[in-house]
Amino acid sequence: MQYKNTFVRFIRGNLVLQILAGIVFGVVLAILVPESAKKFGLFGTLFVGALKAVAPILVFILVASSILNRTKNRHARMRPIVLLYFLSTFTAAVTAVALSFLFPTTLTLVENTVSITPPPQGIIDIFNALLFKLVDNPISALMNANYIGILAWAVALGLALDRASVTTKAIFQDLSHGLSKVVHFVIRLAPFGIFSLVSVTLSSAGFRALASYARLLFVLLSAMILVALVINPIIVFLKTGKNPYPLVLKCLRESGVTAFFTRSSAANIPVNMLLCEKLKLDEDTYSVSIPLGANINMAGAAITITVLTLAAVHTLGLEVDLLMALLLSLVASVSACGTSGVAGGSLLVVPLACSLFGIQNEIAMQVVAVGFVIGVIQDSAETALNSSTDVVFTALYAQQNKEF
Repeated sequence: MQYKNTFVRFIRGNLVLQILAGIVFGVVLAILVPESAKKFGLFGTLFVGALKAVAPILVFILVASSILNRTKNRHARMRPIVLLYFLSTFTAAVTAVALSFLFPTTLTLVENTVSITPPPQGIIDIFNALLFKLVDNPISALMNANYIGILAWAVALGLALDRASVTTKAIFQDLSHGLSKVVHFVIRLAPFGIFSLVSVTLSSAGFRALASYARLLFVLLSAMILVALVINPIIVFLKTGKNPYPLVLKCLRESGVTAFFTRSSAANIPVNMLLCEKLKLDEDTYSVSIPLGANINMAGAAITITVLTLAAVHTLGLEVDLLMALLLSLVASVSACGTSGVAGGSLLVVPLACSLFGIQNEIAMQVVAVGFVIGVIQDSAETALNSSTDVVFTALYAQQNKEF
């Protein structure tokens, strides 16, 4: 009976406080007993694996069900949200340019000792990749977590079943509710998963490997913090005229923290959908906007591409005028949208951005190697910014349309 009461208290407890407790215990364990901390890695792997496993089928069923059961006068209009996503990504790149000039960073380039996927050779390659994702086999899309393909097939199926029987529509609704309960259960395990991720990451990497790149990390993290706490709130305020910080801080606290430690926008889709449900947003809207944002809302990736490219530029002593800086911001914004679903994806676009300044691929790939060295922090912060902003702009759209 005592164990049952403890379990009930845990289930009904404040999830954010439990996650913070997991972070604290993970840090303490990594500092005091680093060798023992590594033994807890299984919990973190299982937690991230469970989120990644449930996310593709959850998105497919929710989107198909929303379209299939939509009312004729309540369509989820994605254009305003997509425009907000791109605006945020572009302003993030411009912010990164400004900080890179305020705090110019030079690198001690290292030989590429990591196995890195060949980078795209141009914007055409990125668009081709996106188009092939769009027409991917539905089973392959679900297996490989290709959310562009999943969205396309879910929308197509929902529209094709427009005149389906009431029973068919009810089945899809029941499936979406059942999957939502599965997600609730997985997310309740977050304190254990994040405890494991924190302890293993700190005990394995520590901060010594990052010390030599402190200035580069400072510019990267400053740009991301500035976008999260200044630029995005300004966008929200200009659109609503209301204090943006209750919404922004809630999204950072309940979405950004989890995304920081899972380092996966795909794994954070169920977390974001649960947060949208708590905010009482329209399911027809967030069931599409959240997985869409996980693919095209890439402010953090745009910052990474821009900062590393300009670090290479400063290292080689090249001159950059205003027009080239704006062109870099645009290329970084468009390219960032093609990096979703690839580990270290934003780093792979750095050679493409470097080519704007005539930097040889051999040098650019050394810069990418530096990116992998600081990836423990860079990728975590990038994912936290990307994922939390998905909910911010979905909620902003809802505020403008008085959905909550």
